[in-house]
Formats: sequence, structure tokens, C-alpha cells
Amino acid sequence: MPIFTEARLRSVTALIVRRMGSDATETEIVADHLVRANLAGHDSHGVGMLPAYIRLLHDGLLVPNQTPETVLDFGALLVLDARRGYGQRMTTMSVARAIERARETGACVLGMRNASHIGRVGTYGEQAVAAGMAFIGYVNVADHHDIAAPWGCAEPRLGTNPFVTAVPGAEGPVLLDMATTTIAAGKARVARNKGVPVPDGCLIDAAGAPTNDPTPFIDDHVGALTAFGRHKGSGLAVMCEIMAGAVAGGQRAGEAYKGGILNSMFAVVIDLARMSGAAAALAGVEATKAHIRSSLVAPGFGEILLPGEPERRSAAARRAEGIPVDERSWEQIREAAGTLGITEAELERANA
Repeated sequence: MPIFTEARLRSVTALIVRRMGSDATETEIVADHLVRANLAGHDSHGVGMLPAYIRLLHDGLLVPNQTPETVLDFGALLVLDARRGYGQRMTTMSVARAIERARETGACVLGMRNASHIGRVGTYGEQAVAAGMAFIGYVNVADHHDIAAPWGCAEPRLGTNPFVTAVPGAEGPVLLDMATTTIAAGKARVARNKGVPVPDGCLIDAAGAPTNDPTPFIDDHVGALTAFGRHKGSGLAVMCEIMAGAVAGGQRAGEAYKGGILNSMFAVVIDLARMSGAAAALAGVEATKAHIRSSLVAPGFGEILLPGEPERRSAAARRAEGIPVDERSWEQIREAAGTLGITEAELERANA
């Protein structure tokens, strides 16, 4: 399995994104986002997404260097249409505008529609926290077919529909970032590429029966991911779909397919300095963390970890030891790069 330093993986990723037509700013945003996802241990949303992005570009379903269109700008309400722009840049720009508005009004309710795949949603929670904000986000996923089966369904009817909440903490953001499916679709892709099964309870096959084999799901688009937490996770998935689709105005599940991977997001950005005071909010967060950590550690656990801590530990370890990219994903990246005219020699130089 290839192992990359952070700098080399950024260099390879930037080469590919730049060759896709992105300007310097967009290249930096996208490469930073993808590599940070790998550092955090979320390989499903890291550089392994590049082949999909290149396919979208070739099909005219991802538009480099796009700017969001303002649909509504009214007090604390802000609605933007990303117009198939690179999701990482479109969402970064949209959240930046929401942060600016929250500083003026105390909070901003953001609706962002029709971005190409926005990647790891927790990155935008981190962006808001760095500005002294709290962040809540509901995201839906419009793809060429539904991939997630709600509770009681034997067929897919939704996307992975991520949910994120982030607040500042003394050691880094307290950040919950999760798909409402038991695993993200990208984790099924990584398992398929590695030739390993997915855990129990993550997938159903074409007949609605449980399966551990991700290959038919990835290669043939049959079967479905399951919702985490039975009816409760399924309910959250439904609300992510409604808030990002029906409320924010993005493409909804069941609508005529518009092509590509489209994400829409409903988010609330809150200026903690206005609401409770930044220092008071941070003290409350730390007190809550301390109370939870005061518990006895449950059997089978070595310690008590809180949201955001596994990602920070993964990033520290991978910065020290290198970032692994499985053989098949690296092969797919190289093949996709070749369709952009990037030679093996160029990839080698970027990775030198």
C-alpha cells in the first residue's frame, strides 16, 4: 500500500486539481480539504474521490472556478446556489459569508444548493469554530441513484445525508460529523478496493437481505446502505433530506435526476460572542467534557473519547507515519489523471 507524506499527497492532489482547470485559490482549497480528510482518517472523503471528480468534469457536471449565485439575502437568511461548482470551494465560500453575516446579526441561517460533492462536512464545522462560531449542518445527497434504505425499506430511497455539529473546545473543536448511514458510501468503496467485507449491519443486497459484500453495491449499484441506529438514525436521515432539500431548496430525493453528485446544505451559524459569550461557552463545553470523562470506563474500552478526538489523533499519527492510500485507489487516481494528460513522470515528480 503506498504511503505518502502530507506534503507529497498535497502536491499530487494539487497537480490533478490544477490540471482539471481550477485556479490557484480553488486548487489550494480542494487539495487542502481532500488531504485533511485523509489525515483525519476519513479516507472515504479524501483523495480517493479524485477519479469521481474527474469523471464529473468530463461529463460537464462539475464546473471549476464557479461563484455562488445569491438567491436570497434577507437579514439572517442567506440562500446561495453553487451552480455545480467545486463543492469544497463553494461550501467554504458559503460558510464564510454565513460567518460574516452571523457577526452582524448574531446568527445566520444558510441554505446552499446544488454544489458538486462537498466532501467531508466536518471541515466546514471546523471553519466556523475557527471564527468563534457554533455550527449545525444538515446535508442531502443527490446522486445518479438512491443509495440508502430508510428504516423499514428494502430499497434505497435517500443518500448518506450527513449531519454535523461543531463548537469550540480547549483542545480543538468538539465536532460530530457523521453520515446517517451506518457507514459512508466512500467507506464501502474503500472496503471494495481493499477486498475486505464491510461490518455487519451496514448493507443490504438487491433482495433487501443483509450482506457484507460491498462489491455489488459499488460496482453494479445494487443494494443499499442501512441507516445507523435503526429508526432513530433513519429519522435523522429523513430530516436531513427535508431540511437540505425542501427547506433549503436543493434537489430532493425522488426528483428527476439532474446528473452528477449534488449536495445541498441547511446550516445555522451562531456567533458565540453574541449568544453566551465566547469564554462562557468554552467554559461550559469544557465542564461538560470533564463531567463525561469523570465516568468509569466501560468494559472493553481503554478510555473515553469525545467527538473530534479520534480525528485529531489520526491526523497526528498520519503526519508522523505517513498517509496510506490503498493500491486500487492509487491505481484509479493514476488512471483518471491520465485522462487529463498527466503523465506518470509528472505524478512521480509531484510525489518526489
